[in-house]
Amino acid sequence: MKSLQSIQDVTSYRVEDGRRLYSANHDEILAGLTTDVYFVKTRQILETQGYQNTEVVAEIFPRRSGIIAGVEEALNLLRDLDVQVEALPEGTPFSAKDVVMRIRGLYTEFGIYETAVLGILAHSSGWATAAHEVKQVTKDKPFFCFGARHVHPAVAPVMERAAIIGGARGASCILGAKLARVEPSGTVPHALFLIVGDTVDAARMYDQIMPSESPRTILVDTFKDEVEESLRVAEALGAQLEAIRLDTPGERGGVTAALVRELRAKLDLAGYQHVQIFASGGLDLEKIRLLSQAGADAFGVGSYISSAVPIDMTMDIKEINGMPVAKRGRLPGVTPNDAMVKVK
Repeated sequence: MKSLQSIQDVTSYRVEDGRRLYSANHDEILAGLTTDVYFVKTRQILETQGYQNTEVVAEIFPRRSGIIAGVEEALNLLRDLDVQVEALPEGTPFSAKDVVMRIRGLYTEFGIYETAVLGILAHSSGWATAAHEVKQVTKDKPFFCFGARHVHPAVAPVMERAAIIGGARGASCILGAKLARVEPSGTVPHALFLIVGDTVDAARMYDQIMPSESPRTILVDTFKDEVEESLRVAEALGAQLEAIRLDTPGERGGVTAALVRELRAKLDLAGYQHVQIFASGGLDLEKIRLLSQAGADAFGVGSYISSAVPIDMTMDIKEINGMPVAKRGRLPGVTPNDAMVKVK
């Protein structure tokens, strides 16, 4: 698909009849169809008035501190352009107003992609930052991103990859995990237990059918008291059982520190010290802290990461044909940041 060159291209573009999904595909993003329309107008004016060879240096900075993510994807977007790019390595902390990416080249070459680059960095960094906050609470205990169901499927893999950059051990979304070069994490939902009709029967089926590398982590809050079900499952699977997953719904009080303490004590008393406790279900930082202190060993975190506010990113032109410039309120010229590296 040819990239947009003029406002006439925008006017003549038609969305195909019968389109099944509303998310932009890769070709549409590369063509500039997700950009703000004024960048297309700007390209047309500059190219028709003799400014097409104007070289600029553009810098991107955030409005608040966080963890950078989305650099690799933004670089992939700019891959075929004749531009030079410097950026912070993914996973690097930054402060408000730090330069996180610098692009040097013809403005008519890359200006149309400002909207997409900023959006990629803003959302990815917001998700990575939320995951980093979880990591500060869980410390050496692992957590996994379970947030795919809370966002549009087109961006779920982006979100879960960003969470892994921020500190998550893994993610449930298949494509998100694969993009981060790890295998997806997860066992089975309540649906299996409801259909089978008994937690132990379903646990035995899982153990029988799933390959050995699939963790034997069994959900225990579907039918009966969580501690009772945990002991039944532990007796049935024995040494094969790796963990009990608690996901008690809010209607029943949710997963509490008291429940975790009771479960840990009764598993230990019954000789199942090897069985870990995996907590999930609407966890925020304070809940994670309390559950960890009570004895939870690992966590599934969804909405805290998926609902993270994007970190607003701004792109400023700081040089034109080698001369320092800036709009009012900003300092002209390149802003130093020794943490950045050349990536293109």
